[in-house]
Amino acid sequence: MPILIQRNARRPVAEINVVPFIDVMLVLLVIFMITTPLLSQGVKVDLPKTEAKSLPPQQKEPLIVSVDATGNYYLNIASKPNQPVTAQVLSNLVSEQLAASQNGEQRPVLVRGDKSANYGKVIEAMALLQQAGAKSVGLITQPSQQDKAAS
Repeated sequence: MPILIQRNARRPVAEINVVPFIDVMLVLLVIFMITTPLLSQGVKVDLPKTEAKSLPPQQKEPLIVSVDATGNYYLNIASKPNQPVTAQVLSNLVSEQLAASQNGEQRPVLVRGDKSANYGKVIEAMALLQQAGAKSVGLITQPSQQDKAAS
């Protein structure tokens, strides 16, 4: 008896059906398109109150730029630290000090802003410091009442 070999035998299909996956992705896309504009609008937010750890003592005196309530800048290394300086003078003094740093180690740069100072002035001071060559700029805060009581 001869053996019949079927040449057109059906092979299993090795394809993955991606239609359900595409359907789920389209639904998620629509959801994200609807919710994203709602998230970017202004929302009243109470920021958390935390206690920050103090920085370790530094070898070099930090450059401290103070911004008072009226928006004037003061620099602790200026010839007269109690006299306000302009943005241009501030930028020049800081860039000179940072360029004079030996061993490639940069002095810490900190901003101390009055709590009633205009937020834009504090940010402007930070931008001036970064343009002058500061790699990182820190903010100085007062310890909370709990921190004072604990010490």
